Amino acid sequence: MFTSKANKIFQDVIGKYHVINTVDQPFENPYPESSLLEHLLYRKCWIDTVQWHYEDIIRDPQIDPVAALTLKRKIDASNQDRTDMVEYIDSYFLGEYKHVTAKENATINTESPAWGVDRLSILALKVYHMNEEATRVDASDAHRTACQTKLDILLEQRVDLSTAIDTLLSDIEKGDKYMKVYKQMKMYNDDELNPVLRGQK
Repeated sequence: MFTSKANKIFQDVIGKYHVINTVDQPFENPYPESSLLEHLLYRKCWIDTVQWHYEDIIRDPQIDPVAALTLKRKIDASNQDRTDMVEYIDSYFLGEYKHVTAKENATINTESPAWGVDRLSILALKVYHMNEEATRVDASDAHRTACQTKLDILLEQRVDLSTAIDTLLSDIEKGDKYMKVYKQMKMYNDDELNPVLRGQK
């Protein structure tokens, strides 16, 4: 199943990140571009993992305002990278299923396969960090118990989401579903569409 591969790659990425555990560490993709799907999945989860920790840092109430603004710019750039990677993954799936003729009664899903993958990658990060909290030796028993309950729910959610993504891909392959990719028409990064940026030209 596709999601078995994806979940394994996501766990590898998160484990690799936490060896050094800093947002400034260099990135190296172990999958060459010839292994395109694995290459994209690894890169996608790395972006998500770094951004997860950006979001932790920027919530520090003692953060220097200048540093916070610099970090906000990094988060904005990361969000754009994240969106781009989703579109690359969807383009991969479009290529994989381009030979499929959708059935006359085929339906479209509420989200494309890659946006499901996006949620799965974020879920992997939630599982990792909730497990840290559920096993944290310096936390209270009540904290660990509460976090274990949340972890159990996250693990169940991962099973459900994985099943849904695999089912969607199977349905697309059989022609029962069809997919479209709508490019993310973000306006705030565009000099022509963001009125603040446009006014500075």
